[in-house]
Amino acid sequence: MSERRLTLYGHGWCHLCEAMEAALAPWQARLGFALEVVDIEGEPGLEARYGERVPVLTEGETEICFGRLDEAALLRHLGHEAAS
Repeated sequence: MSERRLTLYGHGWCHLCEAMEAALAPWQARLGFALEVVDIEGEPGLEARYGERVPVLTEGETEICFGRLDEAALLRHLGHEAAS
């Protein structure tokens, strides 16, 4: 099975973005997905798309959650039960 690749869009100065990245770390280790962190600062297309909604966690074009890590949404998206 190939590794899933999630993307976390945010700003370097955003404390919520840092918090979501930190909250994802144990799930990344447990579930084995890759995480790319993208700073949208100075990227007009990304700023227009995500703006003040950051942090936004996606896989491809699918938005998983934004603002704070929604662990249930992450597990649901990756096909895991919350209790697993």
